[in-house]
Amino acid sequence: MKKLLVLLLFVVVSFQTFPQNIMRGYYAENALGMTSPGAMKYGLYGYDNPAVLSTLNAPDFYFTYTKFKKHWNDAHQYGAYAAIPNFGFGLVNHKFGAQSVTNYMLSGAVGDEAVSIGSGYGWSSGNVDGQVSIWTLGTLVRPNQYLSLGATAYLPNTGEREGMFEAAFRPLKSEVLALFADYVLRRHKISEESRWSAGIAVEALPGIRLTGRFFEDHSVTAGVQISFGNSGITNQEYFDKDQNLAYSSYGVRIGGYDRNVFAKAQEGKNVLTFDMHQGITYQKYKILDKRLALQELLENIEAAKNDDAIGAIAIKASEMSGDRELLWEVRTKLKEFKAAGKKIFIFIDRGGLNEYHFASIADKIVVDPAGTFVFEGYAMGRSYLKGTLDKLGIGFDELRFFKYKSANETFSRDKMSDADREQRQKIVDDLYTVAKDEIVATGRISAVQYDSLVNNKVLVLSAEMRSMGLADTVARWEAVEQMIKDNSMRKIGAKQIEANRLPSDNYWGKKPEIAIIYALGVCAMDEGISARSLEKDVKRAVDDDNVKAIVLRVDSPGGDAMASDYISEALLKAKGKKPVIVSQGKVAASGGYWLSMYADTIVAAPTTITGSVGVIGGWLYNKGFKEMLGGSTDAVKKGDHADLGLGFTIPVIGLTIPDRDLNTIERARVESSIRDMYKQFVTKVAKGRNRTPEYIDTIGQGRVWSGIDGKKNGLVDVLGGLETAITIAAVKAGLAKEPYTIKEYPEPQYVNFDMFMPKLISSSIEADPVLSNLKFRAQFNGLPLLMVPSDMEVSN
Repeated sequence: MKKLLVLLLFVVVSFQTFPQNIMRGYYAENALGMTSPGAMKYGLYGYDNPAVLSTLNAPDFYFTYTKFKKHWNDAHQYGAYAAIPNFGFGLVNHKFGAQSVTNYMLSGAVGDEAVSIGSGYGWSSGNVDGQVSIWTLGTLVRPNQYLSLGATAYLPNTGEREGMFEAAFRPLKSEVLALFADYVLRRHKISEESRWSAGIAVEALPGIRLTGRFFEDHSVTAGVQISFGNSGITNQEYFDKDQNLAYSSYGVRIGGYDRNVFAKAQEGKNVLTFDMHQGITYQKYKILDKRLALQELLENIEAAKNDDAIGAIAIKASEMSGDRELLWEVRTKLKEFKAAGKKIFIFIDRGGLNEYHFASIADKIVVDPAGTFVFEGYAMGRSYLKGTLDKLGIGFDELRFFKYKSANETFSRDKMSDADREQRQKIVDDLYTVAKDEIVATGRISAVQYDSLVNNKVLVLSAEMRSMGLADTVARWEAVEQMIKDNSMRKIGAKQIEANRLPSDNYWGKKPEIAIIYALGVCAMDEGISARSLEKDVKRAVDDDNVKAIVLRVDSPGGDAMASDYISEALLKAKGKKPVIVSQGKVAASGGYWLSMYADTIVAAPTTITGSVGVIGGWLYNKGFKEMLGGSTDAVKKGDHADLGLGFTIPVIGLTIPDRDLNTIERARVESSIRDMYKQFVTKVAKGRNRTPEYIDTIGQGRVWSGIDGKKNGLVDVLGGLETAITIAAVKAGLAKEPYTIKEYPEPQYVNFDMFMPKLISSSIEADPVLSNLKFRAQFNGLPLLMVPSDMEVSN
């Protein structure tokens, strides 16, 4: 409201002087306008109030012709208005017999959906004396969905200044109905010209707008605007105070998409297509990135479900990449699309169980003639480096004090411990059940046939896929395109979905926001989740009054306890101020669960690996490696433990191997710190989950769980994906029936500059998972870590 008062004062001060009359008043110069500038769509593209240009979201052109009196050879007027977002140009030509004048206006605006200001400069040409140049200053304020307020100052180089105030009201919070009024303020009244008007704009059917306007002098206008999507026509009739027809206006618009009166005629004729070859990610670069962003993909499927013109989705899943959990989320959303009575076509050329699980939701599955499919089931395994480290002369002390905390077994053992085997077996059992149940539910195969397929068949060629009922057609992607043509349908991209094309003026004001904060990768201060910068993002979301709820998307195996605590404490401060919901991705365990524990609601997919409430440590040290390489170290010290981390640094890799193992005192202190941190972890989880520490310890001890079991034991509240978490956040924020937008943190970057960099040896080493894991462990040598095994991955 303070912004509103300042802007209105700015406009009022602008027209307080000048004693003479201007040549023409506001209503005469803007006679082509069907409503007040801010009441319906974009007014006259800045010619009337320049501030409305900030509401434009696509280039547009509007041509109008006005015929006065009864005969076509009498006075007439035409206007041409062109605009792009934030900039507009307009001209109006007035012809009175042999006399003609053309007024021009160049305008610009800045602002957002709630507040904008604009300015324009106008000049004239023609054979009429007294032409003037003019500056316009305008503002548009939309504090909520109901109200639009505007003011414009008209500042000619000669004559009297004039100001116009406008207000519009949408009682239904939508374009269906708008009531408007405006008032012109000037020192001297222009003879026989009104100072105010009031009217109504109705859009009873999408694409058809009806307007009526009453002026102070009892004259009236009635108009109709019909939109055909990227084009439209208008007609307005003006009746004088005696109700005689004085003039008629006609207009043609082309440019940005508007609602379409013929939308119903297109019902079910469009097929939305996706190419998933580049894979699914959380955030993609703004340019030069062909991957599909998860949230955008889910939004587009939802919009397609609600778009009557879209009858099907066709997905090209050729050599599709994407992790198991992301595919499950998209499949779940496609299931909703299918439940709305719409069709799904998927082309897939090869893949394993995860890929076929995804494709099985389709009504029609097309497989490549040369394709092969592997139904091998699920397995979790890991490589063990104890023997390798022994041969290299590197010692490793596993500082493990909790039964299931197996993160360091890869360095300390040559096979799985019984505890690790137990937890991993339960996870693959659950994953197998999820895939089996959902594939069987499609009706393509029975439960018995499924088990036989996995245990006896394993590898299946395309022809067998069709004969077994697992696919419908053996062909290439072109067959899907032909299928679309044969059904008299046409392919469209996501940008052509109705919801993605509608003008921004559909909603007045700034929509409330739900923030998605991505915590992805290892928990570290300056890599992975980058806690140092991510904490600032959390604070920004908490402090932003327009952000009504926060969704933290966690996909992390854990790592540095301090990095996890930075984020969890920042989220804890948000509790009570706004809802905090956690959405867990493929892995949200150990430090990843530490990130999650204070949420109001924790959402995980059935296939999520979660939990691992536990702490572990490890100590790498030299047992002959340095000597084998012919290296040596030497140092001076002051302090009994000063040489604790001193050792040989391996060239190129940059990995330092300490010269000695921990002594008795040092090991006891490390053990104490690990046990103390575990106690903190259990206590914090108990507080966040509203359970006792004793109970959390029974499901803790470093054990990982599937999302299914996490739901059973209370570590997870709801099974679902990112969209489920957003829906819960909206309900808790009171936005269940209100429009809102998503705001992502961190802000997506423009371009991946790494793609232009040469592949160096050092960067290849950094990318190697074994070496990068070893370096990470060495970086935190001897320190407590909240981390699950880096190889906590399921193969299929």
